[in-house]
Amino acid sequence: MMIRQEAPWLLPDGRAVERWVFGVEDGVRAEVLGLGARLQGLSAPDREGRPADVVLGARGPAELLGGARFFGATVGRYANRIGHGVFTLDGVEHRTAAGRNGHTLHGGPGGFATRLWAGEEVREQGRVGVRFTLHSPDGDQGFPGALRVAVTYLLDADGALAVEYAAETDAPTVVNLTNHAYLNLAGEGVGRILDHLLRVDADRYLPVDGELIPFGPPEPVAGTPFDLTRPAGLGGRLSAAHPQLWLAGDGFDHTWVLREGTGLRRAATLWHPGSGRRVDCFTTEPGLQVYTGNLFDGSLTGPGGAPYPAYAGIALETQHFPDSPNRPAYPSTVLRPGEEYRSRTVYRFSVDRSGELDRTAGER
Repeated sequence: MMIRQEAPWLLPDGRAVERWVFGVEDGVRAEVLGLGARLQGLSAPDREGRPADVVLGARGPAELLGGARFFGATVGRYANRIGHGVFTLDGVEHRTAAGRNGHTLHGGPGGFATRLWAGEEVREQGRVGVRFTLHSPDGDQGFPGALRVAVTYLLDADGALAVEYAAETDAPTVVNLTNHAYLNLAGEGVGRILDHLLRVDADRYLPVDGELIPFGPPEPVAGTPFDLTRPAGLGGRLSAAHPQLWLAGDGFDHTWVLREGTGLRRAATLWHPGSGRRVDCFTTEPGLQVYTGNLFDGSLTGPGGAPYPAYAGIALETQHFPDSPNRPAYPSTVLRPGEEYRSRTVYRFSVDRSGELDRTAGER
């Protein structure tokens, strides 16, 4: 297992962005950046042993603060949406930094994806990677309490990438962190993910209103395009006639309510039959937000030089539910002094050489 620090990228304002590469030289290898504590790239072999970057990334440093600002980033303080940017905690109303539509998305316009995190090398128990840390002051983007945050990427020799989150606060606040990487198992910039198969270990999902805010309790996936309890081709599901798909721009931008359990459990499996590449996603979180890149329009170009059209990648974002601070029935995202926020997600990359997705492999 190797790890090395590359020459930094320089942002337009002259700030240096740390770059790290780690993993197995001829196996699974990750690149992470200090801006947004983000996964910039991940190289994985196909069934013939040919490597390809399977994560959509920024072509250069300028895009990291523009259209690609969420690509692979750690988003927070609150991943996903807070309706109208307002929530009440312990009887006190807090107004967070909202975007153009009046809702707060991924912590606000100046959220964690835009920050320079400090990185350090980590080696432990046969894994290697980088730990990023950040201090978020009281009132940051309107959120109460000073927050100390750590995000650790660790890769083992078998191709399992763990993303581990920890946070502490000095005043009551809400926290919901996730990684916003987009995957294309055919390779970054290689077509669309419509030929991928996806399984999600969930029997319910959260329908949304016209502004993508959940409007009520979870509903069954049975009988809808959201039923991914068995592997299904994304092309067929996204072309189905369903109002929820239309609201999200002809695709998924929804939270699946994962089956209840304790500790790390499987959330989803994504498979590309053409290359044989597969990723099994495990998490401690109660939900999985699936976004299929519906609104990509070709205006962004990746590191390989190819533009990203609609459905160029898929995000599997493990997290708590959108708008939870305003929904007492949803799992709580409140963090108080003396408590520690902990969350862990593992993306296990492998190759299926059989040509048919094994419906049980990867379960644990």
